[in-house]
Amino acid sequence: MNILITGIHGFVGSNLVMSLKEHHVLYGLDIIAPEKEGVVKTFAWKDIESTAFPMQQLPQFDAIIHLAGKAHDTKNQSATQVYFDINTGLTRKIFDFFLESKAKKFIFFSSVKAAADSVVGDMLREDVIPTPVGPYGESKIAAENYILEKLRVENGELRVAMQRGKQVYILRPCMIHGPGNKGNLNLLYNVVRKGIPWPLGDFENKRSFTSIDNLCYVVEGLLEKNIASGIYHMGDDEALSTNELIALMCEAMGKEPRIWKMNRKMMEGCAGLGTLFHLPLNTERLRKLTENYVVSNEKIKSALGIDRMPVRAADGIMKTIRSFSD
Repeated sequence: MNILITGIHGFVGSNLVMSLKEHHVLYGLDIIAPEKEGVVKTFAWKDIESTAFPMQQLPQFDAIIHLAGKAHDTKNQSATQVYFDINTGLTRKIFDFFLESKAKKFIFFSSVKAAADSVVGDMLREDVIPTPVGPYGESKIAAENYILEKLRVENGELRVAMQRGKQVYILRPCMIHGPGNKGNLNLLYNVVRKGIPWPLGDFENKRSFTSIDNLCYVVEGLLEKNIASGIYHMGDDEALSTNELIALMCEAMGKEPRIWKMNRKMMEGCAGLGTLFHLPLNTERLRKLTENYVVSNEKIKSALGIDRMPVRAADGIMKTIRSFSD
């Protein structure tokens, strides 16, 4: 297949290139255009605007994977409009291009944060009514809604309004990790590496993660199989607690885990004081550090016809952690 990947030079894009380059012809669409092994050419965003670069001068793409976006700023320093300009605006542009093109498959990388900032119940499934909190999740759900408005929804499945044989997939992965990733796992790793004790061991939370290897496997399946259009959540099979995560990090570093089980009520009281006096540990931060966020991957596994993801959550985490020390 001829595949166009937006944001091809980012973390996920680079891994998809490694996964797909042997069997497909890859093109990029990005704000930078360095040469990359396995990529024929990287276009600029202005190139897909018909007035600047007529569609007939572009290669005939079979599939488009839309990765480009503004990542979640955990420090909350990014302006709200930036999220909507990038996450919503670029999605509108590339999806309109897809509808006008001869490409048959469109994969949009949204986020579980478009569905919910916190999980109510045992796990997050696709039938949840979206209630995003903050500009990141809100801009992602706005992008999803733009796609849905261009399509007709029947019995929970997407049908392209023009009935031209196109298939559209909205992927909502939870935290993606792998070698080369610079996200929150790296921050926690640096805390553990310095020997700083983890004082919240009394909280037994569970969180879902997405190994980049499992993600690439799913994308390959969507490209190569006849999967029904729709919204699919993405995560590893097993959810891990923060205590388990720290234990895995220490195992990878050959250290003994330093997990302190400080009294839960006492820590909640300290967080309350932190909120009152504007300290680093406050009620909101404690909630984020200790809440459950488990994401169901049953729908995507059923669609692909598999019982398990190829990579266990613990194995994927270990691979990522070992890459930090490298």
